[in-house]
Amino acid sequence: MTTLHTQFLGHTLPTPLVLASGIWGTTVSLLVRAARDGCGAVTAKSCGPVPRAGHVNPSCVAWEHGLINAIGLANPGAEEEVGLLRQAKAELAPLGVPLIASIFASTAAEFGDVARIVAQARPDFIEVNISCPNVSSEFGEPFAGNAQSAAEVTGFVVAAARPHAIPVIVKLAPNVPSIGRIARAVVEAGADALCAVNTMPGLLIDPESGQTILANRSGGVSGPAIKPIALKAVYDARRACPDIPIIGTGGVSTGQDAIEMLMAGATVVGVGSAVYYRGGETFALIRDEMSAWLIAHSITSLDEIRGLAHRETIYPVTPTGAPIPHAH
Repeated sequence: MTTLHTQFLGHTLPTPLVLASGIWGTTVSLLVRAARDGCGAVTAKSCGPVPRAGHVNPSCVAWEHGLINAIGLANPGAEEEVGLLRQAKAELAPLGVPLIASIFASTAAEFGDVARIVAQARPDFIEVNISCPNVSSEFGEPFAGNAQSAAEVTGFVVAAARPHAIPVIVKLAPNVPSIGRIARAVVEAGADALCAVNTMPGLLIDPESGQTILANRSGGVSGPAIKPIALKAVYDARRACPDIPIIGTGGVSTGQDAIEMLMAGATVVGVGSAVYYRGGETFALIRDEMSAWLIAHSITSLDEIRGLAHRETIYPVTPTGAPIPHAH
């Protein structure tokens, strides 16, 4: 019998699919809907120390190969988020689906402050969005940009979360020289798991006006275009941290995409922009496609394919994955 049940940080998830942060905000009914429709865990929208209105429209547009957005971390602030998280956790618990709270801040110490506030809601996990700019940095470099700053943030969050026994997940950025080095640094600083990866910085221009399309000019690219980037990030993070759980996120739109992410070394699979393309039934569709793939390949457990890309290749393969016929 084929099963999609997955172990993740002490929880048995009904499926390996995770609603990515920011897709359905922290609207409790939508988080519960994602859980009922096939998610094994759900992530609330990132919250920070104070309320933020975010960027003006246009803040998200679709293009030929995905989405690009600059929502601007709109949120009600951590204090207000606590009530929403408490309600969400209470409604998700009977479904056996854990809640991931997501946080951001502008200094390392402030990350700890936000984590301390959010911990009052007792989310099952705290995800740390380190892709936001570090205002203490001379050039405002994102915390995810180097191992030292990423580890510093992690240390503050872990210190705030540990008294409440809340595991910490650090969300890595794709546009770094060595994601493996940063992954090791945050794990050494106390991170319990990794999320790889966040969106890729990009920019679109309207050829008629010559102006950038987003009001913020640049934004984060997500969707099918970043799947190869995300797969490489997950692969590198797994090589760097072979025993650490990883949420593989980026460009997952189908069951086969999710299977590939597991093969790259992901423990579970984040799904976000696919909702734009496939609608509210996205998670159920991907779940069922995964099950169909496993049955078609006579595989009963995801453990049989997880990390498969890291195992020794016993025969050459074509770009489509089919064995290359031996020459006679």
